[in-house]
This record gives sequence, C-alpha cells and structure tokens, in this order.
Amino acid sequence: MTYLRDYGKRIFLPIYVFYIKGGDKNILVDTGLEQFVVSEETEQKCGFKVFEFEDALASFGLRPEDIDIIIHTHLHNDHCENDYKCTNAVVYVQKEEFEFFKNPHPIDHRYYPDVLDGVNVVQLEGDAVIEDGIEVIFSPGHSVGGQSVAINTSKGKAVITGFCCNEKNFPEKGAAICSGVHTDAIKAYDSAQKIKKIADILIPLHSLSAGRLKQIP
Repeated sequence: MTYLRDYGKRIFLPIYVFYIKGGDKNILVDTGLEQFVVSEETEQKCGFKVFEFEDALASFGLRPEDIDIIIHTHLHNDHCENDYKCTNAVVYVQKEEFEFFKNPHPIDHRYYPDVLDGVNVVQLEGDAVIEDGIEVIFSPGHSVGGQSVAINTSKGKAVITGFCCNEKNFPEKGAAICSGVHTDAIKAYDSAQKIKKIADILIPLHSLSAGRLKQIP
C-alpha cells in the first residue's frame, strides 16, 4: 500500500462495498469481488465478518435490483465484479478510467474489460456532483482515472479515497504516502495530498478500521 515502505511485509487487504444512506436513492461505492474465500481465522484477525455481495445488501434490507447508483473509485476487478447484478443502476466512472478499462495496458492485469458488459455506464470528466451532498473528486495515479467520493455528513466531509491505500498512507504528521501500486507515482502522491487536505473524515479504501465500524460517521 505504501510506496517504498514495508515491501515484503504481509498485510490484510479488505475489499469494501460502501452503502450511502440518507437520501432518496440507494447508492453504492464499488461492488467488490464476486467470488472469494475467507477463513474464520482471517475474519478474527481482521476484526469483522466478511459477507457475499447479496448478503451484505440484505443486511440493509436491499437486493441488487434495488440499487439506483453505483459510483466507482476505479475499475480494477476487485471493485466492480458485482455491477451486472444491479440491473437498475446507473454506474458513474471517469472517462479516462473507462477507456483504459476497455483497452488496458498489459502491465496492469487487474482490468477485466467484459465485466461491465450490459451495464448502464455514465462517463465523467473530472470533478462532478452526483447527488445533493455527494460528489466525486478526480484522483489519478493509482489508476489513470481514479475518483474519490466525498459525502457531506453531520460530522463534516467524509471522503472515500479513489485509490488503494490504508491507514499507513495517512500518518498524523507529515505528507501522505503515495500508493504502493500506481500508474504514475507523481499523480498518486499529489492525489493523496489533495484528499488528505479536504477530508474531515478520511476513509482509506482498504483500511481495516473501516470494516470494524458499523457506520461512518
């Protein structure tokens, strides 16, 4: 997760689907992996239970077809494999990311160009308002067209990073640390600084702490 730091050190990499509550639409940020295996030992070490996509939605009384909007941080396969199940959803992605997704460079193996076939995709160019109180912030570097998701809450602006990172990318003192995996280290570094500066509540995309919370904020 952290560029030039901790290489060779094993970490847990939770994959999240965020459900935004409060408006009149059912909104997800990313949809995660479709198939995976997680042991009880791993769940104990992580500190939370891991759900299949449908079971996670059911815990909020939802089904895939109830989802109105999906906002994608980026289109690596671990963030979008369940989109096709949400048959009524509009899916928001950055244009640069979608174009790269359809014709990925061989060095980046995490794009599966057919995973969004039949999905209603809306392509954005840069920062944009999605719904009242919900906006995306262009955050390239980890991928060519990453976008962070900012949500106005009672405790300030909560931002889900559009790039893969965890708590260690955002030390209390000093600059944020560039994502360990990136297409452009300089852009990744700059995106991390921008998001750290604007977020009242910072939600690193692969942090263990996010999964241990029932709700944010």
